[in-house]
Amino acid sequence: MSKVSIIGAGFVGSTTAHWAVMSGGCSVVVLMDVVDGLAKGKVLDLIQAGPIAQHSVDAIGTSDIFDTANSDLIIVTAGVPRKPGMSREDLVTVNANIVRSVITEAIRLSPNCIILMMTNPLDTMTYLAYKLSGFPRERVIGQAGVLDSGRMRTFISMETGVSPENIHTTVMGGHGDEMVPLVRYSNIAGMPLKYFLKEEQVSRIVERTRTGGGEIVQYLKTGSAYYAPGAAAWKMAEAVVRNKGEILPASVYLEGEYGLKGLCFGVPVMLGYNGVQKILELELNAEEKAALERSSALIRSTMSHLKI
Repeated sequence: MSKVSIIGAGFVGSTTAHWAVMSGGCSVVVLMDVVDGLAKGKVLDLIQAGPIAQHSVDAIGTSDIFDTANSDLIIVTAGVPRKPGMSREDLVTVNANIVRSVITEAIRLSPNCIILMMTNPLDTMTYLAYKLSGFPRERVIGQAGVLDSGRMRTFISMETGVSPENIHTTVMGGHGDEMVPLVRYSNIAGMPLKYFLKEEQVSRIVERTRTGGGEIVQYLKTGSAYYAPGAAAWKMAEAVVRNKGEILPASVYLEGEYGLKGLCFGVPVMLGYNGVQKILELELNAEEKAALERSSALIRSTMSHLKI
């Protein structure tokens, strides 16, 4: 697998392209945006960094979606970002129209690709892409949990002083205020969080993880996060293009797993060449199951605004 196309050359898309080129994990990266010259200019800047940063992956900037033809992996970042006071649900109508246009053209040109969604509201837009594409569910995935887990690891590190490399977290559910950080399945160097953190600290970390995106929006005022989302997107993409068999959280269409069906929802999966190789089902207690139900209810509420 070698050709990766990123549709949307905003901050998230261009940051993802930067990670893709720097990693050397594919032979060609295409950055596409409908705004004339935007992707071309960003890619020109990116490849000029090559001799300095010592990377040599071929990259193309374009406003023509035909340049994405025969992609192995398509990452969709196109869409309107959240603004202060705007919920993810407010984004449904405008971003659904963008996703419809992008997916329809993209799958016509790359019928064998894997789709990685980044557009918000993430789980709802992943569901829309799954339905529009007609692809097997293994080939349409959404990025959310990798970002949310990364945020949780960061906040734990800030509280404890322990390197994030020693911190492992598990986050499930929808990408939003009803996400479910699983404290029982999170640890520091294999040891439960309670050995390092008081209960009130853990509660504070869980809440900050849930609202991590909104916290950044409040500071930026006219935009949303892009460094961490871009890194998270490429973490997932690299697991696919390198066939790593890596276990990561992803939004995927469920058919009864965790007692849920008919929606895209964040769960642990194994990723490789074919996309989702396996969905892992964790044993959950009553409190965790109730949290997943609340999260799924919020996603279904957002999905109700789709017209498909």
